[in-house]
Amino acid sequence: MNVHAKPESLEVGYDVPAAVGMNESDIQTPCLILDLDALERNIKKMGDYAKAHGMRHRVHGKMHKSVDVAKLQERIGGSVGVCCQKVSEAEVFARGGIKDVLVSNQVRDPAKIDRLAQLPKLGARIIVCVDDIDNVSELSTAAQKYGTTLECFVEIDCGAGRCGVTTTEDVVAIAKAIDAAPGLKFTGIQAYQGAMQHMDSYEDREAKLDVAIAMVKDAVEGLKAEGLEPELVSGGGTGSYYFESNSGVYNELQCGSYAFMDADYGRILDKDGNRIDQGEWENALFLLTSVMSHAKADKAICDAGLKAQSVDSGLPFVFGRDDVEYIKCSDEHGVISDPNGALKVNDKLRLVPGHCDPTCNVHDWYVGVRNGKVEAVWPVSARGKAY
Repeated sequence: MNVHAKPESLEVGYDVPAAVGMNESDIQTPCLILDLDALERNIKKMGDYAKAHGMRHRVHGKMHKSVDVAKLQERIGGSVGVCCQKVSEAEVFARGGIKDVLVSNQVRDPAKIDRLAQLPKLGARIIVCVDDIDNVSELSTAAQKYGTTLECFVEIDCGAGRCGVTTTEDVVAIAKAIDAAPGLKFTGIQAYQGAMQHMDSYEDREAKLDVAIAMVKDAVEGLKAEGLEPELVSGGGTGSYYFESNSGVYNELQCGSYAFMDADYGRILDKDGNRIDQGEWENALFLLTSVMSHAKADKAICDAGLKAQSVDSGLPFVFGRDDVEYIKCSDEHGVISDPNGALKVNDKLRLVPGHCDPTCNVHDWYVGVRNGKVEAVWPVSARGKAY
């Protein structure tokens, strides 16, 4: 994929799935489409929420991997920058003009650290997570080599059971080492509780966050006692942002999937017991697919199979219809139950993916549609940037 080429110079059906001005009915499938109206409403809604609660919102770039979407989130949602999970992913956003980039992960490989230390030269603020005091000297050496400054978050494992330290003593020790290290700046705390984001029950999610917030408050008090009050306490996702924003200790959110919505997130319940994709957020991302065969009377076969989506969080659902159901898939085929024979060959359907992040990562382009017309064609800028 030549992400630097202008979409209008590329060939529809070979290089790109659509061109600006086309009818939605002519888009080549399978491909990702964005309902621009719904996307913009989601972005503005989260932006208004963050502003009303005095929170910074750093959007999660790993979800969409798109410089264009990130810039839209800045422009109409007031976001302050992006989170990334990998150095190469961060570099795409920094090269694309995003000025505040957090690698919300650990970077330990010497070659990756070397590359990370050069990113501030692109004009971006670069923050990275640390959970091992040995990593401090590695980052400091690289930053000094290039005359740059790397900002650091100490990561707390507040329930996800992945990276991060679990005691205030460790948080303070690492923060003090960062503060003393040339080329580094202690900026704050990373405390994202990822394990509870998809729990259906609002009350269950709240209970998990109560534990996380208590850990973070204790760590902040420990840091203040050492004269190291954090500038930023960052975390929060689509399933929990209301807890962090009312905690009195977090001041930065890291929500991602709210902008697109997927089937897995859509199932979780808000405080009133309603699915969050039925009021709180709208489905804005779809996998557009076409019926390619209806040789079996009760089944339609579409062109969106395993290679067009991730099914780690379950199968997609057919948007806006209850008469047909996507029931299984293989590499290049999706099987749709059609007991009433409602579908015919070349009919197009919008599928809501089970998990948006890995689904987006297998596509080269987003096709933005409004009022039945293609309005934008955006590259999935950081697709495949996994190192």
